[in-house]
Amino acid sequence: MQQRFLGRTGLRVSRLGLGTLTWGRDTDEHEARDQLIAFTEAGGTLLDTAASYGDGASEELIGSFLGDVVARDEVVIATKAGINRARGSRGTDVSRGSLIRTLDASLRRLGVDHVDLWQVHTWVDDVPLEETLSALDYAVATGRASYVGVANYAGWQSAKAATLQSAVTGRARLASNQVEYSLMNRSAEAEVIPAAQDLGLGVLPWSPLGRGVLTGKYRTGTPADSRAASPHFANFVGAYLTDLHARIVEAVARAADGLSWTPMEVALSWVRDRPGVTSPIVGARTAAQLRGALTVEECELPSEIVAALEDVSAPTT
Repeated sequence: MQQRFLGRTGLRVSRLGLGTLTWGRDTDEHEARDQLIAFTEAGGTLLDTAASYGDGASEELIGSFLGDVVARDEVVIATKAGINRARGSRGTDVSRGSLIRTLDASLRRLGVDHVDLWQVHTWVDDVPLEETLSALDYAVATGRASYVGVANYAGWQSAKAATLQSAVTGRARLASNQVEYSLMNRSAEAEVIPAAQDLGLGVLPWSPLGRGVLTGKYRTGTPADSRAASPHFANFVGAYLTDLHARIVEAVARAADGLSWTPMEVALSWVRDRPGVTSPIVGARTAAQLRGALTVEECELPSEIVAALEDVSAPTT
Protein backbone atom coordinates (compact mmCIF):
# COMPACT_ATOMS: atom_id res chain seq x y z
CA MET A 1 0.00 0.00 0.00
CA GLN A 2 1.28 3.45 -0.87
CA GLN A 3 2.34 5.77 1.93
CA ARG A 4 1.69 9.48 2.26
CA PHE A 5 3.06 12.20 4.51
CA LEU A 6 0.54 13.47 7.05
CA GLY A 7 0.15 17.11 6.09
CA ARG A 8 3.42 19.02 6.16
CA THR A 9 5.07 16.64 8.62
CA GLY A 10 7.55 13.81 8.27
CA LEU A 11 5.06 11.21 9.52
CA ARG A 12 4.30 8.63 6.84
CA VAL A 13 1.01 6.74 6.97
CA SER A 14 -0.71 4.29 4.64
CA ARG A 15 -3.17 5.96 2.30
CA LEU A 16 -5.94 3.90 3.89
CA GLY A 17 -6.38 3.71 7.65
CA LEU A 18 -8.02 1.00 9.73
CA GLY A 19 -10.80 2.22 12.01
CA THR A 20 -11.43 0.36 15.26
CA LEU A 21 -14.57 2.06 16.57
CA THR A 22 -16.40 -1.23 17.15
CA TRP A 23 -13.48 -3.29 18.45
CA GLY A 24 -14.21 -4.76 21.86
CA ARG A 25 -17.93 -4.09 21.51
CA ASP A 26 -19.46 -5.31 18.25
CA THR A 27 -16.18 -6.74 16.95
CA ASP A 28 -14.67 -9.47 19.13
CA GLU A 29 -11.02 -10.31 19.65
CA HIS A 30 -10.85 -12.99 16.95
CA GLU A 31 -12.46 -10.83 14.27
CA ALA A 32 -10.31 -7.84 15.24
CA ARG A 33 -7.18 -9.97 14.99
CA ASP A 34 -8.17 -11.16 11.52
CA GLN A 35 -8.81 -7.57 10.42
CA LEU A 36 -5.43 -6.41 11.69
CA ILE A 37 -3.66 -9.28 9.94
CA ALA A 38 -5.43 -8.54 6.65
CA PHE A 39 -4.68 -4.83 6.94
CA THR A 40 -0.99 -5.12 7.74
CA GLU A 41 -0.42 -7.87 5.16
CA ALA A 42 -1.78 -5.45 2.58
CA GLY A 43 0.79 -2.87 3.68
CA GLY A 44 -1.52 -0.80 5.89
CA THR A 45 0.07 1.02 8.81
CA LEU A 46 -2.38 3.60 10.20
CA LEU A 47 -4.51 2.30 13.10
CA ASP A 48 -7.19 4.72 14.27
CA THR A 49 -8.70 4.42 17.73
CA ALA A 50 -9.87 6.60 20.63
CA ALA A 51 -10.15 6.39 24.39
CA SER A 52 -13.93 6.46 24.01
CA TYR A 53 -14.16 3.53 21.58
CA GLY A 54 -15.74 0.72 23.56
CA ASP A 55 -14.86 2.75 26.68
CA GLY A 56 -11.22 1.80 26.17
CA ALA A 57 -11.81 -1.73 24.86
CA SER A 58 -10.57 -0.84 21.37
CA GLU A 59 -7.24 0.38 22.71
CA GLU A 60 -6.91 -2.70 24.91
CA LEU A 61 -7.36 -5.00 21.93
CA ILE A 62 -4.78 -3.10 19.89
CA GLY A 63 -2.38 -3.32 22.82
CA SER A 64 -2.88 -7.06 23.08
CA PHE A 65 -1.95 -7.47 19.40
CA LEU A 66 1.27 -5.45 19.51
CA GLY A 67 4.28 -7.73 19.53
CA ASP A 68 2.05 -10.68 18.66
CA VAL A 69 0.15 -9.92 15.46
CA VAL A 70 2.30 -6.95 14.48
CA ALA A 71 5.46 -5.27 15.77
CA ARG A 72 5.01 -1.89 17.43
CA ASP A 73 7.25 -0.10 14.94
CA GLU A 74 5.33 -1.48 11.96
CA VAL A 75 2.16 0.49 12.72
CA VAL A 76 1.23 4.13 13.24
CA ILE A 77 -1.04 4.34 16.28
CA ALA A 78 -3.45 7.27 16.31
CA THR A 79 -5.76 7.80 19.25
CA LYS A 80 -8.00 10.57 20.52
CA ALA A 81 -9.18 12.12 23.78
CA GLY A 82 -11.93 14.53 24.77
CA ILE A 83 -15.10 12.45 24.37
CA ASN A 84 -16.30 10.17 27.15
CA ARG A 85 -18.94 7.48 26.82
CA ALA A 86 -19.50 6.24 30.33
CA ARG A 87 -22.67 4.31 31.20
CA GLY A 88 -24.21 4.90 27.80
CA SER A 89 -24.02 8.70 27.90
CA ARG A 90 -21.78 10.97 25.85
CA GLY A 91 -19.79 13.72 27.50
CA THR A 92 -16.91 15.97 26.49
CA ASP A 93 -13.94 17.32 28.43
CA VAL A 94 -10.98 18.93 26.70
CA SER A 95 -9.45 20.52 29.78
CA ARG A 96 -5.70 20.06 30.19
CA GLY A 97 -6.03 17.78 33.21
CA SER A 98 -8.64 15.52 31.66
CA LEU A 99 -6.82 15.24 28.36
CA ILE A 100 -3.52 14.28 29.96
CA ARG A 101 -5.15 11.77 32.30
CA THR A 102 -6.95 10.26 29.32
CA LEU A 103 -3.72 10.03 27.33
CA ASP A 104 -1.93 8.27 30.18
CA ALA A 105 -4.80 5.79 30.44
CA SER A 106 -4.62 5.22 26.67
CA LEU A 107 -0.89 4.49 26.89
CA ARG A 108 -1.52 1.95 29.64
CA ARG A 109 -4.23 0.19 27.66
CA LEU A 110 -2.14 0.17 24.50
CA GLY A 111 0.93 -0.98 26.41
CA VAL A 112 3.18 1.61 24.77
CA ASP A 113 5.26 4.55 25.95
CA HIS A 114 3.99 6.86 23.21
CA VAL A 115 1.47 7.13 20.40
CA ASP A 116 2.37 8.36 16.95
CA LEU A 117 -0.58 10.73 16.63
CA TRP A 118 -2.71 12.07 19.47
CA GLN A 119 -5.82 14.09 18.62
CA VAL A 120 -8.33 16.22 20.45
CA HIS A 121 -11.57 14.44 19.58
CA THR A 122 -13.87 17.46 19.49
CA TRP A 123 -14.11 21.23 19.90
CA VAL A 124 -15.67 22.44 23.16
CA ASP A 125 -16.76 26.07 23.42
CA ASP A 126 -16.48 26.50 27.17
CA VAL A 127 -12.84 25.42 27.58
CA PRO A 128 -10.18 27.98 26.59
CA LEU A 129 -8.43 26.83 23.44
CA GLU A 130 -5.06 27.76 24.94
CA GLU A 131 -5.64 25.24 27.72
CA THR A 132 -6.54 22.47 25.31
CA LEU A 133 -3.50 23.20 23.15
CA SER A 134 -1.23 23.21 26.19
CA ALA A 135 -2.09 19.53 26.69
CA LEU A 136 -0.91 18.81 23.16
CA ASP A 137 2.34 20.65 23.86
CA TYR A 138 2.82 18.64 27.03
CA ALA A 139 2.21 15.35 25.24
CA VAL A 140 4.93 16.04 22.68
CA ALA A 141 7.37 17.62 25.14
CA THR A 142 7.17 14.59 27.44
CA GLY A 143 7.44 12.05 24.65
CA ARG A 144 3.92 10.73 25.09
CA ALA A 145 3.02 11.62 21.49
CA SER A 146 5.15 12.12 18.40
CA TYR A 147 2.58 14.24 16.56
CA VAL A 148 -0.68 15.91 17.52
CA GLY A 149 -3.86 16.88 15.73
CA VAL A 150 -7.54 17.60 16.07
CA ALA A 151 -10.76 15.92 15.02
CA ASN A 152 -14.16 17.25 14.01
CA TYR A 153 -12.93 20.85 13.98
CA ALA A 154 -14.65 23.29 11.63
CA GLY A 155 -12.50 25.25 9.23
CA TRP A 156 -12.29 28.34 11.43
CA GLN A 157 -11.66 26.23 14.51
CA SER A 158 -8.74 24.39 12.94
CA ALA A 159 -7.36 27.68 11.60
CA LYS A 160 -7.57 29.30 15.01
CA ALA A 161 -5.92 26.33 16.69
CA ALA A 162 -3.13 26.01 14.13
CA THR A 163 -2.45 29.74 14.12
CA LEU A 164 -2.30 29.88 17.91
CA GLN A 165 0.01 26.87 17.98
CA SER A 166 2.48 28.38 15.53
CA ALA A 167 2.38 31.78 17.22
CA VAL A 168 3.74 30.51 20.53
CA THR A 169 7.37 29.41 20.66
CA GLY A 170 7.85 25.74 21.46
CA ARG A 171 4.33 24.66 20.71
CA ALA A 172 3.85 21.36 18.91
CA ARG A 173 2.60 21.99 15.39
CA LEU A 174 -0.79 20.50 14.45
CA ALA A 175 -0.48 17.68 11.93
CA SER A 176 -4.05 16.79 11.04
CA ASN A 177 -7.81 17.21 11.25
CA GLN A 178 -10.03 14.13 11.20
CA VAL A 179 -13.52 14.87 9.87
CA GLU A 180 -16.44 13.14 8.18
CA TYR A 181 -16.03 13.23 4.40
CA SER A 182 -17.54 11.13 1.63
CA LEU A 183 -19.74 11.39 -1.44
CA MET A 184 -22.64 11.45 1.04
CA ASN A 185 -21.23 14.37 3.01
CA ARG A 186 -19.02 16.86 1.19
CA SER A 187 -19.48 19.72 3.65
CA ALA A 188 -15.76 19.57 4.52
CA GLU A 189 -14.99 21.00 1.08
CA ALA A 190 -16.44 24.40 1.98
CA GLU A 191 -13.95 25.38 4.69
CA VAL A 192 -12.30 22.43 6.43
CA ILE A 193 -10.24 21.13 3.52
CA PRO A 194 -9.18 24.56 2.17
CA ALA A 195 -8.10 25.52 5.69
CA ALA A 196 -6.20 22.27 6.10
CA GLN A 197 -4.39 22.71 2.79
CA ASP A 198 -3.43 26.29 3.64
CA LEU A 199 -2.25 25.33 7.15
CA GLY A 200 -0.48 22.14 6.12
CA LEU A 201 -2.81 19.78 7.97
CA GLY A 202 -3.47 16.30 6.67
CA VAL A 203 -7.16 15.43 6.37
CA LEU A 204 -8.22 12.04 7.72
CA PRO A 205 -11.78 11.35 6.54
CA TRP A 206 -13.91 9.22 8.81
CA SER A 207 -16.91 7.33 7.45
CA PRO A 208 -15.59 7.60 3.86
CA LEU A 209 -18.22 5.06 2.79
CA GLY A 210 -21.07 7.28 3.91
CA ARG A 211 -21.66 5.31 7.12
CA GLY A 212 -21.71 2.15 5.02
CA VAL A 213 -24.52 3.28 2.75
CA LEU A 214 -22.23 3.78 -0.28
CA THR A 215 -21.46 0.04 -0.34
CA GLY A 216 -24.96 -0.45 -1.74
CA LYS A 217 -25.99 -2.87 1.00
CA TYR A 218 -29.12 -0.83 1.82
CA ARG A 219 -30.46 -0.49 -1.72
CA THR A 220 -33.23 -3.05 -1.13
CA GLY A 221 -33.68 -2.81 2.63
CA THR A 222 -31.77 -3.12 5.89
CA PRO A 223 -29.83 -6.38 6.29
CA ALA A 224 -30.25 -7.95 9.70
CA ASP A 225 -26.49 -8.07 10.27
CA SER A 226 -25.81 -4.49 9.16
CA ARG A 227 -24.94 -1.48 11.29
CA ALA A 228 -28.30 0.11 10.51
CA ALA A 229 -29.93 -2.85 12.28
CA SER A 230 -27.78 -2.28 15.37
CA PRO A 231 -29.14 -0.18 18.24
CA HIS A 232 -25.75 1.59 18.40
CA PHE A 233 -25.84 2.78 14.80
CA ALA A 234 -29.46 2.78 13.59
CA ASN A 235 -29.92 6.56 13.76
CA PHE A 236 -26.37 7.21 12.63
CA VAL A 237 -26.80 5.23 9.42
CA GLY A 238 -30.44 6.18 8.98
CA ALA A 239 -29.51 9.81 8.32
CA TYR A 240 -28.23 8.70 4.90
CA LEU A 241 -31.12 6.44 3.97
CA THR A 242 -33.09 9.15 2.17
CA ASP A 243 -34.22 9.55 -1.43
CA LEU A 244 -31.54 12.20 -2.02
CA HIS A 245 -28.78 9.90 -0.80
CA ALA A 246 -30.25 6.98 -2.74
CA ARG A 247 -29.54 8.84 -5.99
CA ILE A 248 -25.88 9.07 -5.03
CA VAL A 249 -25.80 5.36 -4.21
CA GLU A 250 -27.29 4.53 -7.61
CA ALA A 251 -24.71 6.69 -9.38
CA VAL A 252 -21.92 4.90 -7.50
CA ALA A 253 -23.44 1.53 -8.39
CA ARG A 254 -23.67 2.45 -12.08
CA ALA A 255 -20.04 3.57 -12.09
CA ALA A 256 -19.03 0.33 -10.40
CA ASP A 257 -20.90 -1.74 -12.99
CA GLY A 258 -19.24 0.13 -15.84
CA LEU A 259 -15.77 -0.34 -14.38
CA SER A 260 -16.32 -3.92 -13.15
CA TRP A 261 -15.53 -2.66 -9.65
CA THR A 262 -17.52 -2.79 -6.44
CA PRO A 263 -19.41 0.28 -5.18
CA MET A 264 -17.03 0.25 -2.21
CA GLU A 265 -14.03 0.60 -4.51
CA VAL A 266 -15.65 3.50 -6.36
CA ALA A 267 -16.58 5.42 -3.21
CA LEU A 268 -13.25 4.83 -1.47
CA SER A 269 -11.07 5.69 -4.42
CA TRP A 270 -13.01 8.94 -4.89
CA VAL A 271 -12.42 10.20 -1.35
CA ARG A 272 -8.89 8.82 -1.09
CA ASP A 273 -7.76 10.86 -4.08
CA ARG A 274 -9.49 14.12 -3.21
CA PRO A 275 -7.20 17.17 -2.79
CA GLY A 276 -5.94 17.53 0.77
CA VAL A 277 -6.84 14.00 1.85
CA THR A 278 -4.10 11.91 3.45
CA SER A 279 -5.85 8.70 4.49
CA PRO A 280 -9.53 7.74 4.75
CA ILE A 281 -10.32 5.71 7.88
CA VAL A 282 -12.21 2.52 7.03
CA GLY A 283 -14.06 0.46 9.60
CA ALA A 284 -15.37 -3.00 8.81
CA ARG A 285 -17.69 -5.45 10.52
CA THR A 286 -15.71 -8.45 9.32
CA ALA A 287 -12.26 -9.23 7.93
CA ALA A 288 -13.94 -10.24 4.65
CA GLN A 289 -15.48 -6.78 4.36
CA LEU A 290 -12.13 -5.19 5.07
CA ARG A 291 -10.41 -7.25 2.39
CA GLY A 292 -13.04 -5.97 -0.03
CA ALA A 293 -12.02 -2.42 0.85
CA LEU A 294 -8.30 -3.10 0.60
CA THR A 295 -8.64 -3.91 -3.12
CA VAL A 296 -9.06 -0.16 -3.69
CA GLU A 297 -5.27 0.11 -3.68
CA GLU A 298 -5.34 -1.02 -7.32
CA CYS A 299 -8.12 1.40 -8.31
CA GLU A 300 -7.97 4.87 -9.81
CA LEU A 301 -11.15 6.51 -11.05
CA PRO A 302 -11.28 7.87 -14.61
CA SER A 303 -11.73 11.63 -14.70
CA GLU A 304 -15.12 11.44 -16.40
CA ILE A 305 -16.44 9.18 -13.62
CA VAL A 306 -15.09 11.59 -11.01
CA ALA A 307 -16.92 14.46 -12.71
CA ALA A 308 -20.19 12.52 -12.86
CA LEU A 309 -20.01 11.54 -9.20
CA GLU A 310 -19.23 15.08 -8.14
CA ASP A 311 -22.18 16.36 -10.13
CA VAL A 312 -24.71 14.00 -8.54
CA SER A 313 -23.30 14.46 -5.03
CA ALA A 314 -22.82 18.23 -5.13
CA PRO A 315 -24.01 19.90 -1.91
CA THR A 316 -27.42 21.54 -2.33
CA THR A 317 -26.69 24.44 0.00
